[in-house]
Amino acid sequence: MTPRWRGQPGRLEVWYWTVSDPTSGTGLWVHHETVAPSRRAGQKRLPIRADPSDGAGTAPFAHGWVAAFLAGRRPVLERFGPTPVVSGVVAGGDRWNAEGRRLSGSAGALQWDLSWDDDGDPLWTFPEWAWEREALPAAHVVPAPTARFHGTLAVGGATIDIADAPGSVARIYGHGNAEQWGWLHGDLGGGDVIEVVVATPHRRGLDRLRPLAFVRLRHGGRDWPSAQLATAPLFRTTFGDLTWSVSGTVGPLRLTANVTMSEDNVVEVGYVDPDGTTATCTNSELADAEVVLERRRERWEVVASWVLRGTAHAEIGRRP
Repeated sequence: MTPRWRGQPGRLEVWYWTVSDPTSGTGLWVHHETVAPSRRAGQKRLPIRADPSDGAGTAPFAHGWVAAFLAGRRPVLERFGPTPVVSGVVAGGDRWNAEGRRLSGSAGALQWDLSWDDDGDPLWTFPEWAWEREALPAAHVVPAPTARFHGTLAVGGATIDIADAPGSVARIYGHGNAEQWGWLHGDLGGGDVIEVVVATPHRRGLDRLRPLAFVRLRHGGRDWPSAQLATAPLFRTTFGDLTWSVSGTVGPLRLTANVTMSEDNVVEVGYVDPDGTTATCTNSELADAEVVLERRRERWEVVASWVLRGTAHAEIGRRP
């Protein structure tokens, strides 16, 4: 998938990579954004510097961050950029090639050099037509939902070898971040994977709606549910400070997912939208998740269940 932004103002394009290394117990999150300020953001002087609450400038810019989640230690978070948008360069010397499946760079105490493989189909969290037509305020897709990563991660000079580590490569494109959101990615093994994006739109009037849950479960080679937009209102979501859960019934099937993040294994990151508004994301790549799929016959019967301990990727986003 090639970059989608074509120079329009008021757009946000995100690529992010998440990894869980089973050998070292390390989690990794690399997040890159291209931000094209909206015309009405001109008076707010959007930043072209690392701290989104500071600086000056309204030209399109690229920036991002990387977080290493280390077993028995506090996570390490470093930012790179911002820099003016230059083709082929992610900010601050970080380089990536989606077609070549390569990701490398450095920021502060962190250095990474990774490649990945994934022969599976993309996981369309939002309908494919919504991505192609840009019909919604934002859309999300996972081009590599069952990626396997190889390479190295250096933290303060100590190198961690990463081999056959499960993870994902995902994209977001639209006008900015949601009013409130939750996210879960879980590699369930054997080619099974779950991706959930729960969001309340950040638009006047729509921000009063309850969160809509876009759920995609790939189980036994099939993606469920088949109509992401139509089924989103059928799910109910509950948020806590570091927990959230989603549950819903579509036809004869019911899915429940409970997500827990530990205070010792989270990072908080400030986001800036093209219109100059801000949000805060609390993220963990060492989260826990319990997922249960049930089928209704004479009573509810468990079809499959999964328990992820320290290998779920999750976050909660809020304003401001």
